[in-house]
Amino acid sequence: MSVESQVFPPLKGRVFFDRRELNQILNLYGRMVALGEWRDYAMDGYADCAVFSIYRRASEAPLYRIEKRPALARRQGAWAVFGMAGQVLKRGHELEQVLKVLDKSRLRVVD
Repeated sequence: MSVESQVFPPLKGRVFFDRRELNQILNLYGRMVALGEWRDYAMDGYADCAVFSIYRRASEAPLYRIEKRPALARRQGAWAVFGMAGQVLKRGHELEQVLKVLDKSRLRVVD
């Protein structure tokens, strides 16, 4: 038994992002941080879903939540993006397609 497995035992029964999924999410996050739109994030793994929350400031409620719910994979799609008020912005089967809704958010009306 390695030292790491003693310190950080695997979380059985938890849903989390795999490396490819996390890479896609963090690529988008990095672009938006570079633009000054986002500043902080949090990741949570629960029994039924994994959540990546995006914040403008650490002390605020999340601007967006990206959720992975494997139980919905055959129905509505395992992926969903939620807005600040909890509204579903996009839901689907492919992470790449669902994340496009956040990429479009860079376009703003300028006075």
